[in-house]
Amino acid sequence: MPTFSASDGTRLAYRVTGDGPPLLCLPGGPTDARYLGDLGGLSAHRRLVLLDPRGTGGSAVPQDPSSYRSDRQVEDVEALRAHLGLPLIDLLAHSGGTNTAVQYAARHPHRLRRLALIGPSTRAVGIPVTGDVRREVAGLRAHEPWFPTAFAALAALTSGAGTPADAEATTPFFYGRWDAGARDHHAAGRPANDEAVALFGAEDAFTPPATRAALAAFPSPVLLLTGEYDVNSPPRPTGEVAALFPDATVSVQPAAGHYPWLDDPAGFTATTAAFLA
Repeated sequence: MPTFSASDGTRLAYRVTGDGPPLLCLPGGPTDARYLGDLGGLSAHRRLVLLDPRGTGGSAVPQDPSSYRSDRQVEDVEALRAHLGLPLIDLLAHSGGTNTAVQYAARHPHRLRRLALIGPSTRAVGIPVTGDVRREVAGLRAHEPWFPTAFAALAALTSGAGTPADAEATTPFFYGRWDAGARDHHAAGRPANDEAVALFGAEDAFTPPATRAALAAFPSPVLLLTGEYDVNSPPRPTGEVAALFPDATVSVQPAAGHYPWLDDPAGFTATTAAFLA
């Protein structure tokens, strides 16, 4: 795997797949970027540069654990841009990685040509996702055979009384189809570095008022794509995030969960590739 040096000297790794202009990709988790695959065939349109965040996959564990914070990892993206010799980048981020991406947009707005936020998190901009909203989206799956157990676990989690077992029981809600492929994807994509996960959103990692103010002047187009069934990134709060940008488009992919490139690869690729063109 190719590597480069972050500003603090940590060696970071990335994968490259596909053809076309480069597209920098940030995974969620934080976990390594393998679970993104080729983003449902997007690699046929763009050369995907998939970053393993510090402490995951092929990237080294940093000497300073506080550098796991989302705001600190913004400069890892900037170091990758410089390493690739790109004056401007197109950036795609998924889930928790969108927190780093929007902070990058706030801090380095003139380095971005296009920004695609997939299943976006709202933490960096301070928009709450209520339990009522999550349960409302989950209710769309009431016809599924696994629904009663998963919904009871979701209710426990959103009431503040949930357990790790409840979190695991809600997994089917994250996929448009809870089948063998989804089970395999879930098993392979679990974060392996608990410290990286715990410190990603540590105190002061997010400064929503400052980030929102900066995004109000963001000059480039933004795509926010989420799934109709995504309880992690429901369509309603995703629309609220979009409203923070001057030029943003919201796309809700029908019958998709938190990994829309798995649920309808052709639809996901068509929408995303058209935006990035």
